[in-house]
Amino acid sequence: MKRRVFLQSTGLFLAGAPYLLGQSNPARYRTALIGCGWWGKNILQEAAASRRCQITALCDVDANVLEIAADQVNTWSGDSPKTYRDHRELLEKEKPDIVIIATPDHWHALQTIDALKAGAHVFVEKPTGHTVNESRAMFKAARDSGRVVQVGLHRRIGPHHVSGMDFLRSGKVGDVGMVRLFAHSGGGRENPRPNSEPPNSMDWNQWCGPAPVRPFNGKLHPGGWRNFLDYANGTLGDWGVHWLDQVLWWTEEKYPKRIFCTGGRPISGTPVLNEKEQTTDAPDHQVATYEFEKFTCVWEHRKFAGNASEKHAIGAYFYGTKGVLHIGWRDGWTFYPSNDRDAQVREKSGLQEPDGHNLTLLWADFLNAIEQKRPAVASIDNAHRSSVLPLLGMISWRVGRSIEWDGDKETIINDPKANELLQRPYRSPWKYPEV
Repeated sequence: MKRRVFLQSTGLFLAGAPYLLGQSNPARYRTALIGCGWWGKNILQEAAASRRCQITALCDVDANVLEIAADQVNTWSGDSPKTYRDHRELLEKEKPDIVIIATPDHWHALQTIDALKAGAHVFVEKPTGHTVNESRAMFKAARDSGRVVQVGLHRRIGPHHVSGMDFLRSGKVGDVGMVRLFAHSGGGRENPRPNSEPPNSMDWNQWCGPAPVRPFNGKLHPGGWRNFLDYANGTLGDWGVHWLDQVLWWTEEKYPKRIFCTGGRPISGTPVLNEKEQTTDAPDHQVATYEFEKFTCVWEHRKFAGNASEKHAIGAYFYGTKGVLHIGWRDGWTFYPSNDRDAQVREKSGLQEPDGHNLTLLWADFLNAIEQKRPAVASIDNAHRSSVLPLLGMISWRVGRSIEWDGDKETIINDPKANELLQRPYRSPWKYPEV
């Protein structure tokens, strides 16, 4: 056995130990993965490590990716999953107990709803949907099905996030009047990349699915789709949902009353899309303001200049009357008291490495929620409300004005044009899910 494979296998066995403690002959769940890229297989490794899941099926639009993933599963667990190119065929033939969905954002809604209707519990990556009404439809389907849905908002269960939230709620930060969320990185002007034919092993039409079809391009796939607005919502949708979720976790308010977002591409340049070449089209920077009753929340990101002038490049600042609490990623959390004579308080991150995430804990909670018939820690109701916020920011950015949000009715007040953007047309033969 190669050293890398041996270490992976050993790590999976050790990682699986917490699932087994105190359990004799635990149930095994027939588990399927839809979307066999890097992140999907990270989640699938947790399923294998739990020793509670039999990996029975894999689905991806690329036959080569499927073959590699099937071999990896066999190495991890000894399972020999069947492979499919269409998730609907997988659900019909395999009838899995658990479905992991790690496809691009524009596929989340249809695949989640189909899996729930097929009777499966679902672990779906964040954000819930590509549009607000997709997320609403997912929430309705989950409620109607009675199945557990865990969304990949793993910071909900990360050790330093939990302790940071406890510190924030203890009153030691004082009354919080403002929250600032941010994710900054370096970069410069973006040059177009030539379009090309998709790999022979790949069904590009199926990859695009209900979304518009663009020419295949190495900027778009694999991974780059997050910055193409046909398939995702840029940095605000990708990173913003994590930190906006931290705010909703903390506050007793369920939603903001007003949102305004501005931004653009002054550094990256005007988007390019033609038969020969293309660039991304997401903003290279955005600032979104969310007005709550008792505080103001500001999101900001930029894909240039970095953030070396500040102590932190990613995370959330909670500004209180007794000081400032920063909850970050790899830098844990730090409290900066207003009184200079008081000592700062710090806690390290305690993250799951090498990726710096908390998937082991999130997957364990998912299985426990199924067993205990309770909502998961990153349940669909929490994740729906958190996912809606970046989507509303994108609507404000598109229409170029502030929008007022009725969170109870989930509608934008007195703005028909903005309300139209709560959903979008689907490409035939796909049908937009009913809300």
